[in-house]
Amino acid sequence: MEKYDALKIENQICFPLYACSREIIKQYKPFLDELDLTYTQYLVMMVLWEKKVATVKELGTTLYLDSGTLTPLLKKLESKGLITRARSKTDERNLDVAITEQGEELKEQALSVPEQIAKCSNLEPEEAVMLYKILYKILKQGT
Repeated sequence: MEKYDALKIENQICFPLYACSREIIKQYKPFLDELDLTYTQYLVMMVLWEKKVATVKELGTTLYLDSGTLTPLLKKLESKGLITRARSKTDERNLDVAITEQGEELKEQALSVPEQIAKCSNLEPEEAVMLYKILYKILKQGT
């Protein structure tokens, strides 16, 4: 092994993760364009389709996003009429984000997105499950 082998891009686990992430997000674009959502907006909507209401802090923790990224994104979703933001009635320090009826209706249109994305991958179902577990193992290590 040469002295600088550790610095070669082909020896970095971070590079294929980064490149795959970019490629997968690129695959989402045509489907999300139909919904008028960016990828990160789509992630927020998925959380809210499931939970209906979440604090900004909960969204950040779930999606690994900081408030500096979330705030403009949430403002944009609110301007589209998909969510509302309001101070929590139980703790005014928290900002509650809730899905609107219009946001809930978008869920029906979004139903085909995961299926379409699955077709873009050449992974077998068991490989996808294994990759999912490995990626979450890495994510949990960083928290």
